Amino acid sequence: MIDHVSTYSTVFETAQKFYDAALKPLGYGRVMELVASWDGEFPNRRMCAYGPPNRPTLWLIEVKERATPRHIAFQAPSREAVTQFFDAALASGGKDNGGPGPREQYHPTYFGAFVLDPDDNNVEAVTHTR
Repeated sequence: MIDHVSTYSTVFETAQKFYDAALKPLGYGRVMELVASWDGEFPNRRMCAYGPPNRPTLWLIEVKERATPRHIAFQAPSREAVTQFFDAALASGGKDNGGPGPREQYHPTYFGAFVLDPDDNNVEAVTHTR
């Protein structure tokens, strides 16, 4: 249903480092970068996209003022990948918002981990496998 989503950052380079590290264990990487030269009010606005190869799915967009925090959940191939995501996210400046573990209140095989990115967005990795 969803083709792509965007999130916004006032600390763009710090956020890039966070997403580079946190998404790597999930098999996602930075797949596109550009500058919004067409934007007359912010012509040097940086943008980059993450996803599987050649599939920009999550856009990180530089902004001057902090946006309302968002929640983004990424599919993980395994529980081990969820834990690796969590560890990499914390090592790259993320804040613990709920360590790896089952979340049976959602359903019996839900296993996720939550971190806050440099702009306080709630970023999650989740698998629905045992």
